[in-house]
Amino acid sequence: MTNLAQTIAEDLAAYYEMVRDQVHKWGDSLTAEQIWHKPYPYGNSVGHLILHLTGNLNYYIGARIAENGYVRDRDREFTEPKPMPKEELFAAFDRTIAMVAATIRKQEPEDWLKEYSAEREPEAKERFNIFLRSAGTRIITSAKLSIWRTN
Repeated sequence: MTNLAQTIAEDLAAYYEMVRDQVHKWGDSLTAEQIWHKPYPYGNSVGHLILHLTGNLNYYIGARIAENGYVRDRDREFTEPKPMPKEELFAAFDRTIAMVAATIRKQEPEDWLKEYSAEREPEAKERFNIFLRSAGTRIITSAKLSIWRTN
């Protein structure tokens, strides 16, 4: 029988991998032009939303827990003036999801309750909370991608 910590780790990691698969499902058929097209003057392109997901996870999980040295430029996630090729965009996102899943799977039972802090996340007080909050934020951004895809 598995213990609760193992179940949490495996289920959370699998959830992030499912989000990755959904982002590919919605974005793979788009052309490079469509990826970077803003549906509305005030909205974000699919490319910018993927950059935001990538930056968000690299900062909150990568820099703050995995200690990968990531330095975030949040504003640029929404304003990147030089659209990168679609393949690079998705490859960076995939590497980030792989890092998150690996970091989750490395958590020992006592790690889930370790103290956590980060800019723009005053509510996240321990590691489990930031993994959960980040998963919830991904749902919202993934929903935006899905809505964008249907317009």
